[in-house]
Amino acid sequence: MRLPEDNTLNISVAKLNAVFNSTSATYKFYWFLAIIEAVEENNESYKISKHELFVRMISNAWYTVNYFKLSFGKQDKIQQAIEFLKNHESIDVNGKKRVVFERLFNSTSKETRKQLNHFDVNVPHKFLSPWLGTESKRQMRLLSQESFNLPPYALYEDSILVQPDWFEYFKRNSGMLKDFCFWNLTLFLQKRNPNTPDIPNKLKRPELRGSLNKHKVDFWDIVIEELGSVDCIYTGEKLIKG
Repeated sequence: MRLPEDNTLNISVAKLNAVFNSTSATYKFYWFLAIIEAVEENNESYKISKHELFVRMISNAWYTVNYFKLSFGKQDKIQQAIEFLKNHESIDVNGKKRVVFERLFNSTSKETRKQLNHFDVNVPHKFLSPWLGTESKRQMRLLSQESFNLPPYALYEDSILVQPDWFEYFKRNSGMLKDFCFWNLTLFLQKRNPNTPDIPNKLKRPELRGSLNKHKVDFWDIVIEELGSVDCIYTGEKLIKG
């Protein structure tokens, strides 16, 4: 799956295509999803707190971890973190993503913070490897702040600062970028769960759709009002409003 090019921006889509080339855990996938979601909901500031992104990682993995016995890899701690947070914060296993996000984001528990901050050890700077190489964490932070090789964001102690060109690219192509991420996550999980069917439908909680009866009635009321008369295709009788 190829990402959309944008020759008007000073960015490297080729490097973005390479971010998932070497992965031993699900962290990069959920980290990237978290960034895209944060950009989608943010219209003003390029600055995003790491805490928000770590919470988004957990809330995006919540459904998959709690409902399916998928292997995330030996080094992956997301499953352990979710199991702890579920009990420590008393969050319902059926909790919707927004509920999970708000509970964890607003938590004042030091233990919750500790679980979330585990993902700060490697994830934020290793995601930038295609741009910055494999330098030390400190060196990569400095390089990102100098915009060396124009990475998607600059790293700071408790936040990232998304570069303006990348911010616009993420916002404009958010749907395709999330599909790109889920597609790569599916490939990653299929290798580790070869006997598990239908992995793509195990990555996102199904949305429950409300009844469409009111919408159908309102729609046909407008049609009948405009046309004056509509015949039922089954009985041939005249339909009335309501």
